Amino acid sequence: MRRADLVGHAPALPAREVVRRFWPDARPYRRWLPLAMLLLVAGVAVETAEIYLFKLVVDDVLVPGELGPLVWIGAACVGLLLLGGAIALADDLLNTWLGERFLLRMRTRVFGHLLTLTPDALDRRRLGDVLTRLGGDVAAIESFVLSGVASALAAVLQIGFFVGALFYLQWDLALVSLVVAPLFFVVARRFSGLIKRASREKRRRSGSLGAVAEETLGNVALVQASGREGTELDRYRREGEGVIAAELSSVRIRGVFSPIVDLIELAGILLVVYLGTRAIAGGGLTLGGMLVFIAYLTRLYGPVRDLSSLSNTVFRALAGAERVIELLDERPKVVDGPTRLEHVRGAVELDEVWFRYTEATSSSGAGGEDYALRGVSLKAAPGERIALVGASGAGKSTIARMLLRWGDPEAGAVRLDGHDLRELELASLRRHVALLLQETLVLHGSVRENIAYARPEATAAEIEAAARAAGAHDFIAALPHGYDTDLAERGRRLSGGQRQRIAIARALLADAPVLILDEPSTGLDAELAASLCDLARDRTTIVISHDLLLTRDADLILVLDGGEVAERGRHEDLVAAGGAYARQWEAHEGLRPARAAV
Repeated sequence: MRRADLVGHAPALPAREVVRRFWPDARPYRRWLPLAMLLLVAGVAVETAEIYLFKLVVDDVLVPGELGPLVWIGAACVGLLLLGGAIALADDLLNTWLGERFLLRMRTRVFGHLLTLTPDALDRRRLGDVLTRLGGDVAAIESFVLSGVASALAAVLQIGFFVGALFYLQWDLALVSLVVAPLFFVVARRFSGLIKRASREKRRRSGSLGAVAEETLGNVALVQASGREGTELDRYRREGEGVIAAELSSVRIRGVFSPIVDLIELAGILLVVYLGTRAIAGGGLTLGGMLVFIAYLTRLYGPVRDLSSLSNTVFRALAGAERVIELLDERPKVVDGPTRLEHVRGAVELDEVWFRYTEATSSSGAGGEDYALRGVSLKAAPGERIALVGASGAGKSTIARMLLRWGDPEAGAVRLDGHDLRELELASLRRHVALLLQETLVLHGSVRENIAYARPEATAAEIEAAARAAGAHDFIAALPHGYDTDLAERGRRLSGGQRQRIAIARALLADAPVLILDEPSTGLDAELAASLCDLARDRTTIVISHDLLLTRDADLILVLDGGEVAERGRHEDLVAAGGAYARQWEAHEGLRPARAAV
């Protein structure tokens, strides 16, 4: 089975747009930039002085054979060496602190943005690719915005100091040595486009590799049960081969670029050696001056090379920044309203709600232009129980999404205690609406932390009371460390029924006035089903279930078909009406349909 590319290319952006988007994130650290600049200047100045001392060793000690000056020259060398080491340490510490703080700020910003997106928006992306963007791609932004700027400033300072030293030693020879400098920039410009394309492909392939790993390991039970280990291993290997191919492409480009730059550097040095030898013969330059001149020149070509190839570094960083910007540019479908809910009675109303998923495929399988809800209306008074039944894709779970504001209606309104949900603060809305899913969600943490996830301030007594009400206390007490037992990822140390009891205890502790049960009885025994009934007592409850035994006692049953309300009423009335609900109930009871008996 062949699969399409897991991760597509992010839209290309100019470097100035990346700087515009992320430079404001460096604002808290800009006050440290003068100190960083001072350390850079001091470091380059010390390096320049250290090299110049070599001239004094040759001209004042070696050539005349005098050892006297060696004492103070040696002392100066030791002093400069210690001073340079202290400056380098301070510079490294400051740059590391700035870089890591900026990285944390950026990752927090991106992670916070991801948390504002609705679950379906995240489901459309590969989790492995998202994690790659949150990791390596965010780090690329730091190398562009902070480290790249620091490297450029360091190169400029080194060039300035070394050029000044060259002109101080021999101005005419300095002019000749700088003739080759523009060639560095010409060559770098020729190769920059190739490096840019290779860097983008490598970042995309890295995201695909993470996506394959996340998808396979997250579904390892299915993979093993289906005997597909070899297939998934081949998928991972193919994506890894893609990463290798992209990296080899970059290496080939650098492999051609580096020798050309080396030839330019060698040509400049040979020209200086030729002219410098003639200057020594003519008495215009000392041997020490010539040797130090070459030392400065070789040090000069290093930052010139770095500065000319900085565009290549920028393009590699730009490839990661583009992928992060693509994430940040995905706007949340819902935004906070101005009204904060304090006391909620639990009156729920859907008023002629029309809703459709704008993506290619909705959670119900509907196409992007098909309405998942078509003029749906319902009212639930505080404490009432409303049951939603119907075939898969009929729109039942979409109504639950509406109540949690994972989407807003295209027409009509959803209200809680008379407030349009679009006017409400998201946090306060969701604090008053509890959700119990068919897929039981358990976090990697202790039992206590899982039950108290919605109410972290809950006391130990409140947590135990919720667990007892959910029928979970006995098996929790039997765990090695009781409520402090650390559960494996997704609660894999627990059985399915035990995870569901933990989820019920969490919902009980949240004590929300509105409760949504989405297929809650799947795999439950009678005792656990009874716990669900206790959970729903005195709460406005929306029950989504194919199990009609769980829905028959509802105050109102809505039968959905194609996003519309096909039937509504109490259980007895719907059975007596002989419609779709009656046929489903009779099939559920194992009886022959009444109409077939006529």
